[in-house]
Amino acid sequence: MTKRPTVLDFFCGAGGFSEGFRQQGFDIIAGYDHWKPAVDTFSFNFGKHKGVHMDLLALDPSDQLIEDLPDTNVILGSPPCVSFSSSNLSGKADKSMGVRLTKVFLKIVAIKKHKKGSILSAWFMENVERSIDHVSKNYTFAQLGLTDWAKRNGFQPQALAIGLKDDHVVLNAADYGAPQKRIRAVAGQVMPEGKLIIPTPQKAYIPLRHIRACLPAPNAKNANRPIQDPLYSNISIKLSELTDQFYDTGLYQSQWMSSKFQKRDHPYMGRMAFPENEDKPSRTITATKIGTSREAIIYRSEYGRTGHGEYRTPTVRESATLMSFPITFQFLGGESTKCRLVGNAVCPAVSRALAGTVRAAMGLPKIRRPIIRKKVALVNVPDLNTFKAKVFDAPPKKKEGARFRRHPFKDGNITVTLSNYDIIKDHGERSVRPNKWITSVQYGNGKGFPCKRYPDGYYKQIEPLINAFEEGAHFIHAINNGFSEKIADARLLQELHEQQSAKDGFYTPAELLDKVTALVNAITFKEPDYEQDDQAIFSKKIVPKKQVLALYAINKICSVANERTRL
Repeated sequence: MTKRPTVLDFFCGAGGFSEGFRQQGFDIIAGYDHWKPAVDTFSFNFGKHKGVHMDLLALDPSDQLIEDLPDTNVILGSPPCVSFSSSNLSGKADKSMGVRLTKVFLKIVAIKKHKKGSILSAWFMENVERSIDHVSKNYTFAQLGLTDWAKRNGFQPQALAIGLKDDHVVLNAADYGAPQKRIRAVAGQVMPEGKLIIPTPQKAYIPLRHIRACLPAPNAKNANRPIQDPLYSNISIKLSELTDQFYDTGLYQSQWMSSKFQKRDHPYMGRMAFPENEDKPSRTITATKIGTSREAIIYRSEYGRTGHGEYRTPTVRESATLMSFPITFQFLGGESTKCRLVGNAVCPAVSRALAGTVRAAMGLPKIRRPIIRKKVALVNVPDLNTFKAKVFDAPPKKKEGARFRRHPFKDGNITVTLSNYDIIKDHGERSVRPNKWITSVQYGNGKGFPCKRYPDGYYKQIEPLINAFEEGAHFIHAINNGFSEKIADARLLQELHEQQSAKDGFYTPAELLDKVTALVNAITFKEPDYEQDDQAIFSKKIVPKKQVLALYAINKICSVANERTRL
């Protein structure tokens, strides 16, 4: 029997990088990581003790420790990418640790590549798209801290040890069979070819709808009926053996409303689908379980609820499948740990494609059908399945003095905003509870856009104008009869915002704006735009009529709330 080519995986996480190579017939020797849940998960899926608990920075000062690592045909690595991510502190995070970890990995590769009798045939490093901008394009032995090692092994310290300049590429996981748009940078080299070989993309994407249709719904009844893996047709297990799928990930109304607003009406970012567009591959799976942000992946819940639990986040199993893990692959830990293990992984579909390029370069036969573990091992696996609906009895609350800023819609490159702080004079976080609400209008889609405040009572000045609009009188009547009664005084309105819940017949600020949106969108204008004359309400000559209505309604909210507080 021909000996299988071997792999070492550094910063291995759950083992997504290794899984793709295993599917192409490679023998996974070991995976190294400093995070114990990752090590335990790796050992569970690849073999007892194959996960090695190690802080890889400990290898940095010692060439000998690296020499003592097993020699393998392939070295994989995915240094932690948090500091490189554009979402981390808006891309302003300290990059030094990410650079240091990357250099440790490249130091390992350099020694194993250039040592006498090297058997290394390929190495690959995966990270977020921008990571390549923060490391050098080429590294000499000296730059990797290998001056003495180079001299002992017959190399000049200033000679090239690792080159990245021409051996890196940005790949989309959706091009290689993952039902997810996941953009990542891959660097490396296939030694027999003397360069990085870019795998051939597939011709068609797998849409999110396929995964949602093929996996049983989270509210399915426990049963022993067979289910098939959505991505691996040769895997069929019992529904009762499918872990981390049958539990309720429903969101409180305040949570999904926050995500909905940020996706559809963010002040200065583009519009996104809410809920997800299932005709395309999923958006990028993240390492955190979030349901309130712009980045959150949101589905309509199968429980058929309205309000709390109407929408939900993916289950861990759904996320793992979107990452292209087989349904037999297990993750160890609680829900947040499993989310991190899944979201930080390399997509096996991508690593499988890379592994195929190595097999071809090594002259090994092509493996067309992935080699998959078909049996489910469930001993000592903490399963999230409950087969129960969630009880929504503990709504999340915001801290005292929490900010509020929201508009009912964006139209004509204009937003009319309700806030509890002065957007123009933004002084950062509040330390005391706000007691005044403000009407303002912003122009444009970027930070630093022109902004104008409006005094309380301004709605009275534009009431005659609105009365002249189609259905304008009806809109004013609706605002002043039934809607205004739902406006709390300024202090209570702030409390409702912090509690994320209506009280005593009064709406939260978000609920008030949702009502404004509904009232305005119910009107069909024959002429949708208003051309201003002497009454310069907005800074633009022509504005959408619906923004005039929004200004009226939001100023009414502020005027009533602030006046009731004074009374």
